[in-house]
Amino acid sequence: MLFSSTVFLTLFLPLVLLLYFGLPKVLRNSVLLLASLFFYAWGEAFLVVIMLASIAANFGFGLWVERARERGGAKLAVAAAVVFDLGLLFVFKYANWIWGLVSDDPLAAVFGPTLVRLGLLPELPPDDWSIRLPIGISFFTFQAMSYVIDVYRRDGPVQRNPIHFGVYIALFPQLIAGPIVRYRDVALQIVDRVVTLDGFAWGVRRFLIGLGKKVLVANVVAQVADGIFGTQAAPGVPAHELTVGVAWLGLLCYTIQIYFDFSGYSDMAIGLGRMFGFRFLENFDHPYVARSITEFWRRWHISLSSWYRDYLYIPLGGNRHGPGRTYFNLVLVFFLCGLWHGASASFVVWGLYHGAFLVIERLGLARVLGRAHPALRHLYLLLVVMVGWVFFRADDFTYASAYAATLFGAGAEASGVWAVGHFWSPLLAIGLACGVIGSTPWQPRLAAWRARTSSAGLALAYEASALVCLLSILVLSALELAAGSYNPFIYFRF
Repeated sequence: MLFSSTVFLTLFLPLVLLLYFGLPKVLRNSVLLLASLFFYAWGEAFLVVIMLASIAANFGFGLWVERARERGGAKLAVAAAVVFDLGLLFVFKYANWIWGLVSDDPLAAVFGPTLVRLGLLPELPPDDWSIRLPIGISFFTFQAMSYVIDVYRRDGPVQRNPIHFGVYIALFPQLIAGPIVRYRDVALQIVDRVVTLDGFAWGVRRFLIGLGKKVLVANVVAQVADGIFGTQAAPGVPAHELTVGVAWLGLLCYTIQIYFDFSGYSDMAIGLGRMFGFRFLENFDHPYVARSITEFWRRWHISLSSWYRDYLYIPLGGNRHGPGRTYFNLVLVFFLCGLWHGASASFVVWGLYHGAFLVIERLGLARVLGRAHPALRHLYLLLVVMVGWVFFRADDFTYASAYAATLFGAGAEASGVWAVGHFWSPLLAIGLACGVIGSTPWQPRLAAWRARTSSAGLALAYEASALVCLLSILVLSALELAAGSYNPFIYFRF
């Protein structure tokens, strides 16, 4: 179930809010847990059992850590939890990929029938067997690990109520695509939180902003990005038919799509959380205005990059053991970051690509950039990030390499079948313009100006304009969704 779907907006969310605020406070977490399980099962059916197994196991690991701390066996409990969670992630996300790399499926005939009976494989010929990927497994697995580690570090209290713990793992606003909520940040909120009228209104506004980013910008440019790169349902422009203009148009559309799709979802998740009294940390901070790759990763998918920093990079030694170890740690972290996004050589290359630029900046490029004009630094950032998105988006490394070469005029000579005009439209122009403007921090600056102004008339005009904009976003988004417009969601694949 998508946030940007009519069934969610007109049925699921209103009913959950009605039950949540209509029942006694002591039952509210139960309502959220049941609603979250229903929300997940809507698209996953049997595979909701996988998430329930993760909840049960990590609830037990947390209790084990707490009891074992006095006897000196807490590290073993943490290790068991990490092995279990990473094992779960490996089996469902990477087993198919590894299996395909190292064999011709010789074990399919042995294990296939059992997996079919369990519902983990479709009833296909042995050569076509593959384990189904539970939606959001990368997100709820990392949250589960953060719980056990936070309990071990005494960064959060052990949770002895299984319903409270289930809410932490399965909470529907951030279940499917984050932000990754760490236990220490919400431990107290799970047990006791207050919903105020101002907080609820803030949540509604934030949700509508995210809905507009998703439906009115990301979906518009996605049609062209998917038309050029291709999807599982329809092939895109073949590599040998790409022109420089078409390649750059597809990449520009995807650059805007992935940011507005994912940050829009995060906005909606943060807004929904606030409606129920939760305060989630920000996940994006206008990353495309950064002037280095180092700064970019302080602004992009903040919950993931900070997770890797606190639970992997720093425990590995961070930058405390000399430059060589620091560079190794950076590359390893981003190798794993690429692999976290998907079982594909293209994702691995994307991760290593970003890790390499972080090392290069530490080797001296950062000092050179510091002396350059801000516009050149910004151009450098956009160029590096956009080329990286080619490998992130392309279905295979061969196509990504050919696409990247075409961007700089080094690809195969195109046949001329495809031209920019084939994809261009006034609606796309509006979507691109909104994407470029919306990628800049104009709104926070305008809000800061509003906070400083002492003119009652200007303040009233600002509030009225904001209300009109939000209502317009709601109406236009509702019309788009009612019309059944193109509505993909990138991060379902992760």
